[in-house]
Amino acid sequence: MNEQIRAREVRLVGPEGEQVGIVPLERALQLAADVDLDLVEVAPMARPPVCKLMDFGKFKYESALKAREARRNQQQTVIKEMKLRPKIDPHDYETKKGHVVRFLKAGDKVKVTIMFRGREQSRPELGYRLLRRLESEITDLGYVEAAPKQDGRNMIMVLAPHRATKAAAAAATAARVGPGREPREGGIDEVPSAAEAEPAGNTGE
Repeated sequence: MNEQIRAREVRLVGPEGEQVGIVPLERALQLAADVDLDLVEVAPMARPPVCKLMDFGKFKYESALKAREARRNQQQTVIKEMKLRPKIDPHDYETKKGHVVRFLKAGDKVKVTIMFRGREQSRPELGYRLLRRLESEITDLGYVEAAPKQDGRNMIMVLAPHRATKAAAAAATAARVGPGREPREGGIDEVPSAAEAEPAGNTGE
């Protein structure tokens, strides 16, 4: 930047992005001084290097603001897991569906696993119907990212929140954290406890 630049000549870009052309370094420095701006190398490996006239302090400040805003609005993708049995009773199904809905509303993906035992493995259609039922009941919040697939004794389907659902979750997180503050690390990304993922005493049968 400025006097630290070692090239004899530079390809100069004006403060509004206009191309000035190749000029001697002394001329570029003089033009920068005339408009009270800095001469900043933006492509030092080019031949000749490309320099731009800019307010470097303002540039760094605005870049830091944009980076902080991006971090605040970024919502890390987390995959939660919910396990069900193919013959799960209605009450347990509604409880676990409630967890899936909560995860999706928080902007998280959900891996739904149907666990088959014994002779249940010969009736994969039971698990498939259960997963399709769940899909139809959460369609306003999410969609099937990975279709039901048999994996050994399990059948797995992955649900993902719609963009609008993720945006609402991000907005709620930002409002809870407050302006100018970073979300608490691990705040919405915490893995649910075993009791939360599998309610005590629930066998799913």
